[in-house]
Amino acid sequence: MKTIYTIIYVLLSLLALGCVTKEPQEKSSSGLKDVFEGKFLIGTALDTLQIKGEDTLAIELVKQHFNALVAENCMKAERIFSKEWTYDFRTADQFVDFGVKNNMFMHGHTLVWHSQVPDWFFTDEEGNEVSREVLIERMKDHIFALIGRYKGRVTAWDVVNEAFENDGSLRESKYYKIIGPDYFKLAFEFAHEADPDAKLYYNDYAMTIPSKRDGIIAFIRELQKDSVPIHGVGMQGHYSLDNPSIERVEQSILKLSELNIPVMITELDITVLPWPEKSMTADVGLSHEFNKKYDPYSAGLPDSVDVMLNQKYYELFKMFEKHSDKIDRVTLWGVNDTQSWRNYWPIETRTDYPLLFDREYKAKPVVERLITESTSI
Repeated sequence: MKTIYTIIYVLLSLLALGCVTKEPQEKSSSGLKDVFEGKFLIGTALDTLQIKGEDTLAIELVKQHFNALVAENCMKAERIFSKEWTYDFRTADQFVDFGVKNNMFMHGHTLVWHSQVPDWFFTDEEGNEVSREVLIERMKDHIFALIGRYKGRVTAWDVVNEAFENDGSLRESKYYKIIGPDYFKLAFEFAHEADPDAKLYYNDYAMTIPSKRDGIIAFIRELQKDSVPIHGVGMQGHYSLDNPSIERVEQSILKLSELNIPVMITELDITVLPWPEKSMTADVGLSHEFNKKYDPYSAGLPDSVDVMLNQKYYELFKMFEKHSDKIDRVTLWGVNDTQSWRNYWPIETRTDYPLLFDREYKAKPVVERLITESTSI
């Protein structure tokens, strides 16, 4: 009997999401950006193949559904200057050119981050750790190099990224250990000096953990008292089907909005795969060995799980819409499932389904549901 009820629930849910229809429906020419026009921007992250124009199907989706862009990797330090002070702007230039040509809101990611920084940045010619003064100067030079190159075209930046631990304390990164906690303030001041018109953000994951969120809020309040130019907070959305709940995400949006600066939902994706640890994180340093039990859907996603994924996305977007007076932008961390880092982090060679478009570049039911609802009003 329980099995019959489960089947009925799945079929009813599929009908609601538009997976099962009595008659064929014509695919909408509208995009997600049209659904939320006037409420918040809808962004996505581009990878190298997309930036170079080689993934043409993804580019079509980008033009139809998104009006804001962020580079997944090409502006990160290890990609843009792996050799000492030898910048390679070629891919970043293509990214910015594409966005500007297509009238996209352009977001730079990221200027100061403890990860994906070449080792030489923190050491001298003999391999010793540089002084506070030297690292401050290097940090400033790097910020000025990126912001200066794209000034007026990239109009928003993640200045500092993932600087807090889950207990609300500052992460003891190389920046923290060498410069001290004021590296955070200095980074924002340098970025503002480089482009006084740019919007400058702090970006982090796991902000639904109260201790982390509250620590970040307290720290930013102190920055605001010192008139540090921080213009918004990026709340990363690396979620799973059951964690965090919609209510917890909403609570954190409300708490962050008390800073009286906009909230951005950044890096949004929802993994459907089992998690190998007790607590969720988005720490790129995390790594686990492959085990088949953590890759259960390599042959395809069961309808029951697909329904849950689409429903969670739907509830998230409806909640974001409810708080559109607090949210400036919602950005997916990738265009379609093939691109997603969830396929190789924190375990290599898995098959995940975390984005709004599948491996065949088809919109998932939630996309058409959101579009249909908006056009029928």
